[in-house]
Amino acid sequence: MAVDAVIFDLDGLLVDSEAVWDEVRKSFVEENGGRWHDGAQRDMMGMSSVEWSQYVRDRLAVQMEPEEISQAVADRVADAYQEYLPLLPGAVEAVRSLTAEWPLGLASSSNRPVIDLVLHLAGVADAFQATVSSEEVGAGKPAPDVYLETARRLGKEAAACVAIEDSTNGIKSAYAAGMGVIAVPNQDFPPEPDALDLADETLGSLTEVTPELVRQLR
Repeated sequence: MAVDAVIFDLDGLLVDSEAVWDEVRKSFVEENGGRWHDGAQRDMMGMSSVEWSQYVRDRLAVQMEPEEISQAVADRVADAYQEYLPLLPGAVEAVRSLTAEWPLGLASSSNRPVIDLVLHLAGVADAFQATVSSEEVGAGKPAPDVYLETARRLGKEAAACVAIEDSTNGIKSAYAAGMGVIAVPNQDFPPEPDALDLADETLGSLTEVTPELVRQLR
């Protein structure tokens, strides 16, 4: 089967954002009377904004409505990106090299305004034909919803798409959607071995992503 489209993750793959989200959420929880714990960031990786804001309320004891939590945290992350966008090595180059051959999608757990801001600041918004936030679908990663919706918006069969992911939940999400998977493990929050076993290829960084590599997966 030929590859008809390529779908990127965002956080931890194109932008080194996990530490940003971690610090923003931690400070927000502590400032608002909650109880942060060391496993909270890993717990929330892949969750939609709806899911992680409920987690902050219910598990971290911040006494605010989830919508208010989500908005406040996303605003702080956006402010941090406006000051400095921590793009990962090879991110822009990988996007540009692949968009020359395939329509690109983006399947992210970030809030919609954060997705749009990152792509704008990185100068690659024009490269993506479809972008989906998991807040726009039924369930966040590892459920396949966000990848299936991205394929639908691209007008492609999921089985003819290749996903590029960095995290345990992201890899499981793309695999559950029936896509080929290229894993580029996040260095700070590496995927679990059982998730890496699901990937067709595992790379050291996005600098290793080429059209030839993608083409051979399907």
